[in-house]
Amino acid sequence: MLTMSSSDWSPGRLPPIHWQEATLKLLLAADVNLLDPLRLAVNNLGPDSEVTQLMIPRGANTNGLYYSTDWIGPKPGGSPGLDCLPIGAASEAKYQRFTERFLPEEQLLLKDIVYQIMRSYLNIPLGSLEDTCSGLLFFTALAGNLARVEDLVKVAHAASIQDTTITKGNSLKGLPSVVGMKEWLQLLGHSDNAVNSLNVIHVSGTKGKGSTCAFTRAILRAHGMRTGFPKRIGLYTSPHLQCIRERIQLDDHPVPEDLFTKYFFEVWDCVMPEDIQQDSGVARQPRYLQFLALLAFHTFIREGVQAAIFEVHHGGEYDATNVIQSPVATGITSLGVDHVAQLGPTIEAIAWHKAGIFKPGAPAFSVNQKPGPADVMRKRALDKGTTLTFVSTNECLPTDGTVLSVPVQRLNCSLALELSRAFVHAKAPGHTISDEDICHGVESFSLTGRFEIINEGQVQWFVDGAHNVLSLGEAAEWFARNASNEQKYRSLIFSHLSEARDGVTLVRSLAHALFKNKVKPDHVIFTTYQEREDDSIDRVTEVSEARIHDLCALYCSVWKELDPQATVTSAPTIEEAVRLARTMRAHEDGMQALVTGSLYMVGGALRFLRPSPH
Repeated sequence: MLTMSSSDWSPGRLPPIHWQEATLKLLLAADVNLLDPLRLAVNNLGPDSEVTQLMIPRGANTNGLYYSTDWIGPKPGGSPGLDCLPIGAASEAKYQRFTERFLPEEQLLLKDIVYQIMRSYLNIPLGSLEDTCSGLLFFTALAGNLARVEDLVKVAHAASIQDTTITKGNSLKGLPSVVGMKEWLQLLGHSDNAVNSLNVIHVSGTKGKGSTCAFTRAILRAHGMRTGFPKRIGLYTSPHLQCIRERIQLDDHPVPEDLFTKYFFEVWDCVMPEDIQQDSGVARQPRYLQFLALLAFHTFIREGVQAAIFEVHHGGEYDATNVIQSPVATGITSLGVDHVAQLGPTIEAIAWHKAGIFKPGAPAFSVNQKPGPADVMRKRALDKGTTLTFVSTNECLPTDGTVLSVPVQRLNCSLALELSRAFVHAKAPGHTISDEDICHGVESFSLTGRFEIINEGQVQWFVDGAHNVLSLGEAAEWFARNASNEQKYRSLIFSHLSEARDGVTLVRSLAHALFKNKVKPDHVIFTTYQEREDDSIDRVTEVSEARIHDLCALYCSVWKELDPQATVTSAPTIEEAVRLARTMRAHEDGMQALVTGSLYMVGGALRFLRPSPH
């Protein structure tokens, strides 16, 4: 990962400055959009502060400075001084001035560390106009005390450790992610009762967790708008596709940047100080996913939500989110063999972990499962002191519209409906989920990168973050069912870079699923998680650069073997893959493209298919 050791630097070389200034100075060391950092600089530090001055052309007068969505300039009617200037025009000079004034030549390695951590661990693309200050602030907070490079290296190393528990069957082989969560919450001033007061719905499963959580939120929100309860809903899901704030939502929007920043540093200051071990007895500092879960709990408690929906990261029994002691209800989506290093090689072992979220007295629901895992879940429910109800597709769900045209989404929505009914029954006696609530909830449902269709003139993009055999089969069926019967040109963009899954098996399963549904893509493009050519490294992946090249070549050969008539190419970046597919738009009948294989790749592709809403 990081090639630089702490011995390369001496502590204290960076100026000992306030965290706000440290944040902005670190932002200046990376080639990122200046708009949001400039806004923070002006609002928090003042237009004449040293940091603000570094962000604008040398010698400019900032009197009357203000900002808009795409340019900075003098406030109308205010004093002239700073000419209207596109944000990007300031970046070339600002980095040079920053390095001259704050970083000795040997310390320019900081920029490489910034790039590597931002890209590897936090999914933050560089040079994108959609970059958000909160995402960058998140990295800065992870970097810790900027006056000591040891903290950069230490936290970067911690961020590189998978937040998972290695198990064999049900035998624990690593430190559970749930360990420490209760103590950290107490450091934040949050008791078990405070967490329970969130009225949590807890959801686990192999696939469909995000959709089920989003459907539950949509139905409860529709009910709340009609009846007044719940007035505010929190939603915690993972991973994010374009913006880290997607993981923590209030009602139907990511938490605003100002609240994200405020609550982030409240959590950081409590759980990340160096003396935390001596002061509190907590064994260690939280890892990446643990920290995000803590941030979600803290945000929802501070914002006074009346319902909170939590998606498990993976597993359940040992997951960081399983600090929840008294959920209102729990749900399990479809199970499959995935994350075997953490959960075990059999679906029964996986079912044991997933059912770990069951709690005494909290009704549990699950979609129908195979007999083996279903038996495991029944025993777990009995041991945990709760009831377990298996849910089939509800035939009374709306049939019009595209949201529920996918069979698996109808099943996910059916589970969400039962969870919503259990919530209302427990927390609003006398209320019921009405047909109106269901219809309005389904109409308002949205989940980026899952069964999403983007129209671009004669081109239709079918985008789904499927990344295992089960979900890829459903994505193929969805594409075949929704694609036009006309003789349109068909393209496929695929990427899956993981040592934890057999990528060749995924490629073969996707091909067979498409062929079974009478779809043979004319052009198949295999790509990486790297968004642009000038990105320094690939997105979150444990796969080496050489291995990535070998995998893409292997995928190409496998597909060519399965369909010798197809045009099969490899693209070094997601941007190039999208460009190659777009070249087919000139086809007189238009083009339809399926983009799938990884949530990381889908998140990158969406940056080129439409701008980030956040």
